[in-house]
Amino acid sequence: MNFFELNKNTQLKKKAPLSTRMRPKTLEDFVGQDHIIGKEKLLYRAIKADKITSLIFYGPPGTGKTTLAKIIANTTQSSFEQLNAVTSGVSDIRRVIKEAGDRLGMYNKKTILFIDEIHRFNKSQQDALLPSVEEGTVVLIGATTENPYFEVNSPLVSRSRVFQLKSLEKEDIIKILHKALQDKRAGLGNLNTDITSEALEHLANTCNGDARTALNALELAVLTTAPNQENNKIIIDLEVAQECIQKRALVYEKNGDNHYDTVSAFIKSMRGSDPDAALYWLAKMIYAGEDPKFIARRIIIFASEDIGNADPQALSLAVSTAKAVEFVGFPEARIILSQAVTYLATAPKSNAACIAIQNALKDVEHKKTGSVPLHLRDAHYKGASQLGHGKGYQYPHDYPKSYVDQQYLPEELKDTVYYCPTGHGYEKTIKERMENLKGTKKNG
Repeated sequence: MNFFELNKNTQLKKKAPLSTRMRPKTLEDFVGQDHIIGKEKLLYRAIKADKITSLIFYGPPGTGKTTLAKIIANTTQSSFEQLNAVTSGVSDIRRVIKEAGDRLGMYNKKTILFIDEIHRFNKSQQDALLPSVEEGTVVLIGATTENPYFEVNSPLVSRSRVFQLKSLEKEDIIKILHKALQDKRAGLGNLNTDITSEALEHLANTCNGDARTALNALELAVLTTAPNQENNKIIIDLEVAQECIQKRALVYEKNGDNHYDTVSAFIKSMRGSDPDAALYWLAKMIYAGEDPKFIARRIIIFASEDIGNADPQALSLAVSTAKAVEFVGFPEARIILSQAVTYLATAPKSNAACIAIQNALKDVEHKKTGSVPLHLRDAHYKGASQLGHGKGYQYPHDYPKSYVDQQYLPEELKDTVYYCPTGHGYEKTIKERMENLKGTKKNG
């Protein structure tokens, strides 16, 4: 490294964001994630003993994934290499693997390869890693905000230990902010700063468990607030904190894990007849910029899957909602979606239609394919009568209540029942009608 590169790196360190400067260097300085990094936990013991195997750190932004990798880098006796999946390609991977192989052969020294945002590597890039991970040429540490079981190749996941990091608790964020205000070497300790408890609480609450967001907001507040003329002290109050973190930092990527978790909570809340919870998850999707057509499609599916004939109007309302949302658009579409969600959440529920088709499909797939009974076969073409097609068919409209008891299923399945209407909502009427019809004696 020449003088200019050294000077550049020195300046970058000085001007780095507070969140970067305050990154913990040791396990003792690390805050939160006690479920995986608490004393005597597996990961804690492995780092302390320098016995790391391939790992994948999975969790929301600002929860310590990269920090843990840096701590391992500071702790291990192995060579530590780092790549970023956004800026690196297959050639970079091959270079690191070759150097790791040479290092292992010449000096018997292991190489730990940290790949940030590993989910952004495509399949061929991930495949390029597999042989070296399998052979032990490199020990892989991947960091991802996406569910690795969906976004990382299965062979890589199967050869790695997955640790899920959680959003930091409010108490953890407050502890981190206090430390930044007191740290004179890397933090803001050299500035004469006071922060009110209300401002601190606001930053900790609105960062949504993301330490990076909280630290960056704190730094912005301190650096943009003029000192008090009386005592030359920087006062960070609630108003200043609100200005520096104006919008709640929702963790919601439209193709990410949190997206699917939110949609799942939305559907399950409607299924559980909780309109308030359903509205909350709907509001989160709207606030995060979710496509209203996607929400409307989920509502249509729900109307049939979870309400069905308990309220036959539910599907009509859902389809009308989809058309109205597309016609009107946001922001007014939120009202249309709210009407649909509250109606569906409070409607009587039945999954009888869903179960019925699942069971029928199962029989079609796994049981002997039944033949169409002769009396149900098409008798309109020439020669059909000679084959016995349509013979004995009883036309329901010729009978009272337009019903006659005759066999419609194949012989092999003649006593099978797929649709079992519940006693909920309109489906109670359907159930009573079918029981009444089935109790009618065969006519004619």
